[in-house]
This record gives sequence, structure tokens and C-alpha cells, in this order.
Amino acid sequence: MSNRARQRLTLLNCTLFTAMAAPQQEHILDLASERFVRRGQIIFQRGDVESSMMAVLHGSVRISTGSADGKEAILNTMGVGEVFGEIALLDGKPRSADATAIEDTTLLVIERRHFLPFLLANEDLVLRMLTVLCQRLRQTSEALGDMVMLDLPGRLARLLVRLAEDHGSATPLGIRIDFKLSQRDIGTRVASSRESVNKQLHHWLEEGWLSLDHGYITLRQLERFRGLSDTG
Repeated sequence: MSNRARQRLTLLNCTLFTAMAAPQQEHILDLASERFVRRGQIIFQRGDVESSMMAVLHGSVRISTGSADGKEAILNTMGVGEVFGEIALLDGKPRSADATAIEDTTLLVIERRHFLPFLLANEDLVLRMLTVLCQRLRQTSEALGDMVMLDLPGRLARLLVRLAEDHGSATPLGIRIDFKLSQRDIGTRVASSRESVNKQLHHWLEEGWLSLDHGYITLRQLERFRGLSDTG
């Protein structure tokens, strides 16, 4: 598959661009560039003054924020076909979070100075941009609700179900989350220590609910996780 075809396929998988007509897609691709980042490489940091939006062509990206004492909170994980960086693109202000490659990743990058005129000329695209922003707000609200309403097993189960639904693929064993998850990263997303996450995951491993393979998690009993996250 050519680079152009791969880029076009990514646009078709993006909520923001999925209903766009072919000439519009070609115009966006003409405006965009590709960027390759290694696993663990910082893509941008909170406070950076640059305003491009990015779509994941290959790999995955962690969106997080940190405090002065060095603690980190993971806000989201972006997989193939997902966009991020749209807030700085729209308001032109410094980045509000950090973005780091979870694995070797290829990005489609669209600069603000190129995208805004195109956005303003396409009303339907403005509406889809609002949909993306509302989705981000809902995810943040749900995460805050989880912290209040669910205990650790419930929060962890809900996180794994979301990741399986958004970034999972079917295997003979169950639904495999298609990028590596460190227990430190999981802990920051469920407001718990790495040790507590490790203990809970290994309990589920012994019960046969999941499999662990070099950082990849496969949910063997998806409905059990759904039930646990629903009941808390």
C-alpha cells in the first residue's frame, strides 16, 4: 500500500474526517506531512508553543499531564485513526498536556495555519470537530466519575474494557489490547500504585480472566470485566 493510500485510509477511520468527500480528503493530505517518532520519544510537552493537530497512522500515543512533584496522570491513549492536539490547533495557545509515543509511531501532522482556513470553509467539518471535543470532555467526566464511584478492581476493569473496545482485536484467547501497557501507566490512569495494579492483574491472571504477554493484555473473560465495572 502506498503512503498516500495509507494516509487516506487513516482519514476514513477518523471521526473528524470520515464523512469528508474525496476531494476534501485529497486537499487535507496535500496540507499534511508525516512524522516518525520512536517508542518513548516525546512528541510535545505541556506549555510547548506549537499548534499542529496529529492523526496516528501507525502505533499509539499516550496523552498525559504532570505535577510539580513529578506525578503523572494519563488522560488518554490514541491509536490508529485517532486525532490529538486539536485544542492547540483551534485556540493557538500552548499545549495543555504531554504526548509520548508508546511504541514506534507514524503521525500525520496538519499545521494550524493550513487547517484553519480549510475548517472555516467547511461547516460540516466544524460540527465534527465539535463532536471530537465533546467526546474528549465526556471521557474526562467519566474518568473523574470512576475515581469517585468505583473501587480499584472496578476502575481497572472499566479501563481494560474501554481499551479493549477502542484498541482491541479478537484472538483465539479473547480480546487483545493492541499496544503494550506498563503497570506504571495503568496505575496513573486508575489513581493507584504500580504494586496494587500488579496484585490485581495477577489475581485475574490466576482466575483465568486475562493473559499477560510481555506487556500485552488479553481479556479472556470480557463479560466478567464488564460486569465488574458496571457494579463497582
